[in-house]
Amino acid sequence: MEKEKKQRSLTNSTFVRPEQFYISGFHDFPHDTYFYIFLCFVYIMTVFGNVVLLLIILLVRSLHTPKYMIVFNLALTDLCGSTALIPKVLDTFLFENRYISYEACLSYMFFVLFFGSVQSWTLVTMSFDRFVAICFPLHYHKVVTKSAVAVMLLFVWLLSLSVISSLAGLINRLSFCNSLVIQSFFCDHGPVFRLACNSYLLNHYVAIFGAFIMLFFPFFLIALTYFFIGLALKRIAKGKERLKALKTCTSHLILVTIFFIPLISTNITAFATYFTPNTRMINSTLTHTIPPLLDPIIYTLKTEEMLTIIKRPYKTFESNKKRIKL
Repeated sequence: MEKEKKQRSLTNSTFVRPEQFYISGFHDFPHDTYFYIFLCFVYIMTVFGNVVLLLIILLVRSLHTPKYMIVFNLALTDLCGSTALIPKVLDTFLFENRYISYEACLSYMFFVLFFGSVQSWTLVTMSFDRFVAICFPLHYHKVVTKSAVAVMLLFVWLLSLSVISSLAGLINRLSFCNSLVIQSFFCDHGPVFRLACNSYLLNHYVAIFGAFIMLFFPFFLIALTYFFIGLALKRIAKGKERLKALKTCTSHLILVTIFFIPLISTNITAFATYFTPNTRMINSTLTHTIPPLLDPIIYTLKTEEMLTIIKRPYKTFESNKKRIKL
């Protein structure tokens, strides 16, 4: 009893910050080494795909447009987000470095969540571009300018910075005097603040607010823009024109589907039903790593401008080959 009273008085008067946390990861996960090797392959391909996309946009002058400013921003955040997460996951579990310092844990949490938030709002910016292009085609070049897109992307970065800084910063008000084992594959916000031995109610409410601002609200805005796009196409376009307009939205719709649907379904399912720790962590790992891998592939294969640029060297090679034969 006396020991408990002392612990309570200690947690009420001072903040107890540990030197290290322990990231538990998967529990009795068979053949986990193969999973980490798969993540290593995913990371290599993600870096390759996004770097190639970034270089193409930088080097080809015809792609220096507001639309491709947004694509460049998405590729950059995909690259940074994967780099913030995957190498550390591999170091933690493949090389058994599961202990992480308190400060490093908060930094880890911040960067993973921050780049995920920027990805989310960048997809909203893309939907705005498609909305104006289809609903107000005559005003597109007046509304969607480089300066307008730059302001929107700056807002995206500042909004994400303020919200995620609040999420990570509020961890400092908590005391950790019991378990220091994080039941996740990285320093995730929820599993960390739930380890606190003082009240974490404020952190819980801020987490709900953060999920709404960075996940559910962006998805709602994208759905709303496509609702108005659908109405516009129904009124003004017929047959081939409608299909042509929809084709310009295909790549964006696929990106939205692979980013939002797994994240939202995982979060809702986690609240509504019981997830085994392994299932929850595998779902979270894949939802954080697969979209950045697929984004550059989808954008290059589903966008006519990118396909034309990629095919250009091949056509040049073929024409030179024919000349040599002649």
